[in-house]
Amino acid sequence: MSEPNALKRAVNAPAAKQEGWWETIKVIVEALIIALVVRTLLFQPFNIPSGSLVPTLLVGDYLFVSKYSYGYSHYSLPGFLDLDPAAMPGRLFASQPKRGDIIVFKLPRDGETDYIKRLIGLPGDKIQMIKNRLYINGQIVEREPLPPYKTTGRFGAAEEVPHYLETLPGGVKHEIIQIEGDANPMPYTANTDVYEVPPGEYFFMGDNRDNSSDSRVPPDKGGVGYVPFDNLVGRAEVIFFSVEGAPAWEFWRWPETVRWSRMFHAVH
Repeated sequence: MSEPNALKRAVNAPAAKQEGWWETIKVIVEALIIALVVRTLLFQPFNIPSGSLVPTLLVGDYLFVSKYSYGYSHYSLPGFLDLDPAAMPGRLFASQPKRGDIIVFKLPRDGETDYIKRLIGLPGDKIQMIKNRLYINGQIVEREPLPPYKTTGRFGAAEEVPHYLETLPGGVKHEIIQIEGDANPMPYTANTDVYEVPPGEYFFMGDNRDNSSDSRVPPDKGGVGYVPFDNLVGRAEVIFFSVEGAPAWEFWRWPETVRWSRMFHAVH
């Protein structure tokens, strides 16, 4: 090897190494930008922390929520981008939700906590529970009995509870359970006054009818109350991961804890 060529290669080596680092940084930045755009405008991952939507969604389900389904309000933005809520009033590209949609929304009483429930009442609807049966605009909502649903009771023991296929006005069918059956004595969930949904707001309930703090429970009692349109974040679309009895990051336990049958299961 000639001495000039060796010197030339020695000079060029740091420059090539530096260029390689810059290419890596560019790829990382581009990936972060793409992830931010997807997270802000398209899909948000969400995990289910409670059993209020059993049997439709289980604790430990991870799902994608479509941000574009109802348009965008400042609540659609990730927290670190939602710096000036007053600068983004109302919704952009607004589209009305449909009865029966499962929706992530910001809890009205604090504007920060994410909740997920099923949309039951549209603006102007009259909603009431009588002896644990749902009435919409004075008409009882039809339901069909299903085989008892196996679940874990309040004290950790396995039990079977009443299980139904409910058909909402408009034709959406979904499963519900009633841990206490029709004899549930809880006043805010089983026997209620008539709720007349105000304009621009919505009424939500859980599919686990006896174990859901939802629009049947007033905000001053720790419930949800009516939910303004602006508070909607997005519609639940598909379960992409599901784990039972262990944190998702404990990958060495996946053979025992992952519910493989729920992977890529559409939410409805």
